Amino acid sequence: MRGPVEQWSPGAVARMLGISPTTLRTWDRRYGLGPSAREEGKHRRYSGEDVSRLRRMLELTGQGMAPAAAAASALGAAPPPGRPRAGGGPRAIAVDSAEGRGFARAAARLDAPLMSTLAAELVERHGVVAAWESVLVPFLVALGERVAAQGRGVEIEHLATAGIAGVLRASPVAPVRGRLPALLACAPEEQHSLPLDALAAALAERDVASRNLGARVPAEALRDAVTLLSPGSVVVWAHSRPHAEAAPVAELTSRGHAVLVGGAGWDEVPTSARRLGSLSEAVAVVLELNRL
Repeated sequence: MRGPVEQWSPGAVARMLGISPTTLRTWDRRYGLGPSAREEGKHRRYSGEDVSRLRRMLELTGQGMAPAAAAASALGAAPPPGRPRAGGGPRAIAVDSAEGRGFARAAARLDAPLMSTLAAELVERHGVVAAWESVLVPFLVALGERVAAQGRGVEIEHLATAGIAGVLRASPVAPVRGRLPALLACAPEEQHSLPLDALAAALAERDVASRNLGARVPAEALRDAVTLLSPGSVVVWAHSRPHAEAAPVAELTSRGHAVLVGGAGWDEVPTSARRLGSLSEAVAVVLELNRL
C-alpha cells in the first residue's frame, strides 16, 4: 500500500531551498507558485510537485531569466512526482518514494548501519544531487519540523545527519588539475556543514576538485585559505543571518574572487556575490565559473 504523500509548510520549504519566507510569499502572490494542498483546519501545504516548480524557478532566475518568465516556465515545466524531467538534469526521485520511506523507517529505529547503507544506495543509484534534493533534504527538513514542534527526536536527527555525512564524505577526492575549482566553507560559528559535504560530493562525482573547510571557519582562516589556494570560486554557507554577517564576503569579492553564498542566512546578498538556491544550481555555477 502506498504511504501518505509528503507535504511541507512554507517555512520548511524556505529552509529546504535556502530562500527567505518573504521571497516564497512574493512568488505565491505574484506568480502563483504557491502551495496546492490543504489540510482541513490548517494552512496550505507544499507538495512534491510544488517544490519541483520552485526549484525550477530558482534554476532559471539563477541563470539570469526574468522572474515572470521563469515562473511561467516553471509552472509549465514541473513533472509529476516521481517522473524525471526531460533533458540532461539530475534524475528525479518521488519525494514519497519507497526509498525515502525506507530511510525514514531506519532513522526512526536508530538503525545507523542501515541508514548509511540506504543513503549510499540512493547516491549510487540516482547520483548525489537527485538523492540530496529529492529524498535527503525533504527528510531532514520534515524531521527538523517535528523536533521543533514536539521537542523530541533530536537523537534521530543527529544519527541521520552523521550517517548521511559519512556517505557523502566517502566520495573519492578528485585531483586538482591547475587551479582549484572550489573552496567551500561555513561562515564563522556556523555548524551546519552537511550542505557543503553534499556539494563536495556532487562535484567529485563530476571529477571536479574542491576543498571543504567545514564548520565554523573564522573569517581570518577563510581569507588565508583563499589567498593560499586562489580558487576559481568560494562557496560560503550560513544557516542564520548573524553567521552570514560575520563572513568576509564583501572583502573577498572586493579582491576579485568569485563568491557564492548559500543557506537561509542570506536575507541580502552582498554586492558582487551570487546566491545559490539549490545543490543543482551550485554545481552548475561552479562548473560555469571554472569553464568545466
